[in-house]
This record gives sequence, structure tokens and C-alpha cells, in this order.
Amino acid sequence: MTNPMQTAIHLAQDDQFWAVDALQALGHNTRLSVFRLLVKAGRVGLMAGEIAQACKVPASTMSHHLGNLERAGLVTSQRESRAIRYRADYDGMRGLLAFLMEDCCQGDPLLCADFSEIAVCKS
Repeated sequence: MTNPMQTAIHLAQDDQFWAVDALQALGHNTRLSVFRLLVKAGRVGLMAGEIAQACKVPASTMSHHLGNLERAGLVTSQRESRAIRYRADYDGMRGLLAFLMEDCCQGDPLLCADFSEIAVCKS
């Protein structure tokens, strides 16, 4: 019989391993710029060539960076004929933010009140 506490610890460790991968992917200047660019682009996303051009990075190097972000669960890709469109994975971004904020404020919502202002979308 499986111990529920051991299962919860295992799931928490998996979440932590995933969060480390995601943060490591964002821990590179170019990848962080790409992720922010894709977040800004919204659901339409951008083609790989557009991203490389905007970041002034060779296409082969950009492919490596996009692959890291995709493996980390922060970016999705969709082939369109011979090109690939990339989009920010908003579920992945929400998951990472939720993981980071999970134990915030020790249950006191007043300590985290200004975090909701940060997350407000600006046009």
C-alpha cells in the first residue's frame, strides 16, 4: 500500500525538479529575452526567424535556445509548412509562478497583497 505522505513528497520533488529546469532555462539572457518576447506576442506567437532577428542571434543558436525553453515547458511550437511558430506556454508560466508562490505569506494574504498588482496585464 502506498503511503499518501510519500506520494505527496514525490510529487513535490517532481514539481521542484521541473521548476529548477524552468528557472535554469530562464537563467540565460537570450532565453529570458525570447520568453518575454513571446509573452508579449500573445497567442499569435512568432516564427523562429522573427525571434532570431529580433534578438540578433543566428538561427541555429536560436533553435538551441527555443528547444531549451520548450523542454522546460515554457514555450510551445507548431510547424507551419516549412517554418515553426513559437508561443509562450502560459500554463507553464502559471505553473512556475504558482510553484514559486505556493507557500507565500504563511497564509496571511496581506503580506502578498501587492503581488496581485504586479500580475495585472498592461496594454
